[in-house]
Amino acid sequence: MTDIIYAYTRKQAAQDGEQVDVSATAAEAGIRFPVFLTRRVFETYVIVPPKVRWQEEAGRLWDILSMLRFAIKRLNGGGDRITYALYVANDNRRAKLVKLTATCGPLDIDDPQPAITIMMPGED
Repeated sequence: MTDIIYAYTRKQAAQDGEQVDVSATAAEAGIRFPVFLTRRVFETYVIVPPKVRWQEEAGRLWDILSMLRFAIKRLNGGGDRITYALYVANDNRRAKLVKLTATCGPLDIDDPQPAITIMMPGED
């Protein structure tokens, strides 16, 4: 067994703002596991950029989570990582297709229950 010198827990990441717990909204979208967004995903695709019209954070978060749910259903139970796409409007022009990666793993170092983390591709 290898001795762990340092571990950065999900609880610490949430307290530091590196991960954002969106589990309540995810449950409304039909996702049974706790769900977290990386700060980069939250700041880039949930927070509405200044002067962008016809957008609101709740709707943008709902889009991320509902598209994840559809992607999970298409996956049909295989694997612990999925990449999926959705359209996001970060300016007042056309929405752009963006890709996100979701992984399923333990909620935390001391809690093996499953949890999902949504991140930018390559962010892990």
